[in-house]
Amino acid sequence: MNNAVMKFAKPSNEPSRSYCVGSAERKLLKEAIKKIESEVAEIPLVINGEMVFTGDKGKVVMPHDHAHVLAVYHKAGAKDMRRAVEAANGAHKSWGTVPWTERAAIVLKIAELIDKKYRYILDAATMMGQSKTAWQAEIEAASETIDYLRYGAHCMTEIYSEQPSSEEGVINHIEYRPLEGFVYAVSPFNFTAIAANLPMAPVMMGNTVVWKPATTSLLSSWYLMKIFMEAGVPAGVLNFMPGPGSVGSGVVLASKELAGIHFTGSTQVFNSFWKGVADNLSLYRSYPRIVGETGGKDFVFIHNSADIKAAAAAILRGAFEYQGQKCSATSRAYVPASRWDELYAEFKSMMAEVKVGDPRDFRNFVNAVIDESSFDNCMEYLNYAKSAHDAEILFGGAGDKSVGYFVQPTIIKTTDPRFRTMEEEIFGPIVTLYVYDDDKYEETLKLCNETSPYGLTGSVFCTEREALAKADDILRYAAGNFYINDKTTGASVGLQPFGGSRGSGTNDKAGSKFNLMRWCSPRTVKENLLPPHDFKYPFMREE
Repeated sequence: MNNAVMKFAKPSNEPSRSYCVGSAERKLLKEAIKKIESEVAEIPLVINGEMVFTGDKGKVVMPHDHAHVLAVYHKAGAKDMRRAVEAANGAHKSWGTVPWTERAAIVLKIAELIDKKYRYILDAATMMGQSKTAWQAEIEAASETIDYLRYGAHCMTEIYSEQPSSEEGVINHIEYRPLEGFVYAVSPFNFTAIAANLPMAPVMMGNTVVWKPATTSLLSSWYLMKIFMEAGVPAGVLNFMPGPGSVGSGVVLASKELAGIHFTGSTQVFNSFWKGVADNLSLYRSYPRIVGETGGKDFVFIHNSADIKAAAAAILRGAFEYQGQKCSATSRAYVPASRWDELYAEFKSMMAEVKVGDPRDFRNFVNAVIDESSFDNCMEYLNYAKSAHDAEILFGGAGDKSVGYFVQPTIIKTTDPRFRTMEEEIFGPIVTLYVYDDDKYEETLKLCNETSPYGLTGSVFCTEREALAKADDILRYAAGNFYINDKTTGASVGLQPFGGSRGSGTNDKAGSKFNLMRWCSPRTVKENLLPPHDFKYPFMREE
């Protein structure tokens, strides 16, 4: 028996490879890309450790070259989902009693496998399947995923070490039990790291999981699942269920053993889960934990004291990296009239250097949006802006889906602070600017706070401390991740725990103790070493 008292120290964040010209990692990544594009993977379900081939197939294509099929996948039906739920429930008792240090060891092995063995193939699968640049894939599919896992082991140390005091004659402790039932993890297409974290966060805390990965990112999710199995995640603990979300969700929501939902995706879908749980409350053994990160309408607010060149670079990176398909992407900006000409000049210079195209050409800054539905949605907004009397398209505004789903990075200027593209989440490479009068700084800050139903990320560019303090106060609930003189994207695990409130989710801060605590149900245990034999208290004695 291992009776060591284990502690996993706080790790440093995983360094990201630069993939500079002539570097060894650049050569290895390009070799991995060739491997990915030369194969057609077959992606099964995984139920109780068994690969299941249903025969009901779909295709995974390159968004930037949609005639190129990367994989075929088998779809889970209602019967398959019921089997997955049974498998998760069957594995619950054994996995929940595995010592936490052994669970942490599996988690750390996954991180090592990604770091040392599968880094380039996972990056390449993300680049080809989700149309990401080498840098965008590296910083999240590799580095952020590793950080989630290594920080997870450290957070487990902190959680299990947090114990109540004991006193003479009494021993107290808290047992951090897994939830009573299974967790349903629903991951999005845009981050391979999130696809790893949503199922693995509950797993590391002793829960069993039914995982529904996004169809449009199945290739990288399948590589993750194979890595999880290689690292030793036992059969039944994590069940991999690609296919239509509506089919699987119906089965899961009707299950008495549903203990939690870990979700990242649209606000609309998250709301439907919440309503489904509410409608079925009488079915459940326990109130399910609902943890979700949803949409955003993220802002950059520029004060007239700002470094304009820095603000321009932050807006372009925040709005156009990964085609704006980040819940944290910059999609609206507020610009003081006195600095507008400078900002426009910076945009003009920078936009002339922005290249759009296939991620296999490392010179491209912007690639394709994820699928035709996303492309059509972006074009609908652009056509709306083109026809509006109170808006003008300054840069971009076009799209072409003949080969890949390419939307030109677009900057819109409006005279209406409540223009449609200032309020609604688009999830594409489109940012809208509103120019305000300098003497209406505080008034416009309040407008920024009230315009969007979301509260995820936001940034203020300002060098005057008094003005910055005012922005910090007025925008206190406008962003769960608030940045000063920085872009709205790029939160690092362990440094800027990520999540927002309002319409952006439950703000449970992925990659931190806040999130992991949601996947356990503490039990307080008191042991009395010498219990009393008489019911009477001293005050009851006669004078």
